[in-house]
Amino acid sequence: MKKTVFFLVAIFASFTMVGQEITGQWNGVLKVPGAQLRVVFNVSKSENGYSSTMDSPDQGAKGIPVTTTSFENSILKLQIPAASISYEGTLNKENIIVGNFVQAGQSFGMNISRGIIEKKLVLRPQEPQIPYSYYTEEVTFENKTDKNVLAGTLSLPQKEGRFPAVILISGSGPQNRDEELMGHKPFLVLADYLTKKGIAVLRFDDRGVAKSSGDFKKATTMDFAKDVQAGVDYLRSRKEIDKNKIGLIGHSEGGVIAPIVAGNSKDIDFIVLLAGTGIRGDKLMLLQKEKIERQMGVPESEIMKGQEIFKGAYDIVLASSERDINLKTKINSYFKLQFGDKMSEVQISGLTSQIASPWMVNFLKFDPSTALEKVKCPVLAINGDKDLQVPADVNINAIKNALVKGGNKKATAKIIPNLNHLFQECKTGSPDEYETIEQTFSPIALEEISKWILVQVK
Repeated sequence: MKKTVFFLVAIFASFTMVGQEITGQWNGVLKVPGAQLRVVFNVSKSENGYSSTMDSPDQGAKGIPVTTTSFENSILKLQIPAASISYEGTLNKENIIVGNFVQAGQSFGMNISRGIIEKKLVLRPQEPQIPYSYYTEEVTFENKTDKNVLAGTLSLPQKEGRFPAVILISGSGPQNRDEELMGHKPFLVLADYLTKKGIAVLRFDDRGVAKSSGDFKKATTMDFAKDVQAGVDYLRSRKEIDKNKIGLIGHSEGGVIAPIVAGNSKDIDFIVLLAGTGIRGDKLMLLQKEKIERQMGVPESEIMKGQEIFKGAYDIVLASSERDINLKTKINSYFKLQFGDKMSEVQISGLTSQIASPWMVNFLKFDPSTALEKVKCPVLAINGDKDLQVPADVNINAIKNALVKGGNKKATAKIIPNLNHLFQECKTGSPDEYETIEQTFSPIALEEISKWILVQVK
C-alpha cells in the first residue's frame, strides 16, 4: 500500500548569527522513500524574533506557518505540533543548516541552504498526451449516503456506442483520479491502455481531494467503498455503458475495497485486484514494516524490537471498542513506556495520532477475507514478486483461500516476476526506487489485465 504511508511535509524557522543575515529564502530537498520533495523556507524578522513559513512546490503548497522557532548556539529548532512535525539543525561555516526532519516518529536528513534547487526533470514515456485517440469527459456523481460529490474522468473508446466499463479504485492516502504519486500517474496510463482496447474507464478523485468534496481525514475503507458504489450507480445511468459488463479494478487498498463492493452488489460482473491484500491489516502492516526495513539494511535486532513494539500498539487497537474515547490516551501512554526519552513528545503524539486515526483503526481491524468470501463474480488477482508493501506470496495465497472458501471457482491469481508495488519493473522493490524508475506501469501487467477483462466481457 502506497500507503505504507510516507510523509511528505517539512518545516523551517529562523536563526541569528553574528555578522550573518538569515532573513529571506532558504531551500532544501526532503528525501523520503520513493520521492524527493523541494522545500522553501521563507524567514522574516520582527520585534519579537523570527518567524517563518514553508512552501512545498512539488505539492502545490505555499505559506505553511511554522508554529515555534528557536535558534540558540547555532542550533535551529522548529515545531509544527498540529502536523506532528519537528526539525532540528545546526548552521555551519558554509552557511548550510545540517539537520533532520521528523514526522510521526520517522526521521529524514534534510539540509537547507541559500542556493536555488531545481528538481530533475524525470521522463515518463508511458503518459499519454492530448489529444487522445478516444473520447474523454469530465464527470461528477454523488454519494447520496454521505452527501459528497465525486469528480472524475470518464474515458470512452468512442463518443457514441455501448461499451463494457471499469472503475479504477486507488490505494491508501489522498489520491487524485490518476493515482498520482512519486511523479507517476499509474491510473492515467492504465485508463489510456484499457480505453484503447475498447473498455470504458471511470477514474475519480478521492473524497476531499482535488475536485471531489467530502472529508478525507475522517473517512475509512468502508466509506470509500460507498463512493465506489456511487460510481457504479453513475455508470449504470449512462447510455454508453453496457450495464451487464461493469467491473472494478482496485490497487492496494483499492484491492480491499473492490471485494467489499462486489460482495454487496449484483451490479459488479468482475473485479481485478492489483496488489490487493488478503490478510488482516495489523498483520499486513507488521509484514510490510519488516520487509522494507530488512531491504534497507536495518539490523535484525532492531527489526525484531520494532515488530514487538508495534504489535503491542496494534493489539491495543484490536482490543478497543468501536468508539473507544480513551484509545488515543492508551496508545500514547504505551509508546511513552516503550520509547522513553528516545522520542520527543511531539514525535510520540504524531505516531499516536496516525495509529488512532479512524482510517488506521478500521484498516488494522479489517480482515479482507471476510469480503472475499462473499464475492461470486470472476476475480483476477495480480501481485508483483518484489512488492515489499503487499508481499505477494502471503497475500495471493490468502486471497485464493478466501475465494475458494466462499465457493468462487472463477478466480485467477498470478505473481509477476520483478514487479514492485506500483507494478513497475524494478531491481529491489524498495519504495526508494519508485520515483527513479522511468516506467510507470509494466506492459506485461497491462496486457495481463486487458486480456483477462476482454475474455470476461465477450
